[in-house]
Amino acid sequence: MSAALDSFAPSIAHLRTIATPAADYRVMPFGIDALDSRLGAGGLRAGALHEATSRSAALVDDAATTLFLAGIAAREAAGAGGPVLWASCRADLYAPALEQAGLPSANVIYAQPRDDAALLAVVEDAVRDGTPAAIVAEASKVSMVATRRLQLVAADADVPVLLLRRARGLNQDVFAEPSAAWTRWRIGAAPSERLGVAGVGRARWAVECVRQRGGEGFSLIVEGSDETGRLAVPAELGRGAAETAGTVRFAAA
Repeated sequence: MSAALDSFAPSIAHLRTIATPAADYRVMPFGIDALDSRLGAGGLRAGALHEATSRSAALVDDAATTLFLAGIAAREAAGAGGPVLWASCRADLYAPALEQAGLPSANVIYAQPRDDAALLAVVEDAVRDGTPAAIVAEASKVSMVATRRLQLVAADADVPVLLLRRARGLNQDVFAEPSAAWTRWRIGAAPSERLGVAGVGRARWAVECVRQRGGEGFSLIVEGSDETGRLAVPAELGRGAAETAGTVRFAAA
């Protein structure tokens, strides 16, 4: 009987890791109260799986989602002093845009597996290896079992795994599928600030936390990642639409 109980010890330890109280794990704050105050731990759990998807199939929403995750990875890499692994089955990643979000090419290891199954295996191996400070992966087909595995290894290694979920069909909602992710985000582009002269202001995103452990969902408008990977709250919205919380899907700029 004792031997049988011992065989379950690793599984029990992993479950305890996932359910650890907020005070007992490392947190990655966004650095702006509008976001951090709405997250159960005052930021993102570092050793966890976090998912994001674009609000629509539009290129601007896809770009906003990509840069949202790039900014998180850039801040973690800067603090940890390690590289970021970016895994994707596609070959359309635009390096100069990532650098504008704080993630220069010199700090990124690119991997291009043949399919989603190989990609998830690469990500899991990289987390166990411990070389990357953060991992960003783009995938379409991810099972509940796969997300559980990623959450377990991320928690064990204290490495953030940021999964960009791409829809397999035009009208598919990837968040209709179950996931063990710690947080799930839906990101879209929002109108930028009107300038007094001809030109385009800093990008703005409609950010929705669809689900988080230990807290409720919310949505707000933020200014996109700067060259250090940091977001900001538009000054004129600091006490208005940017503070909109609850189940609201979109906030007006």
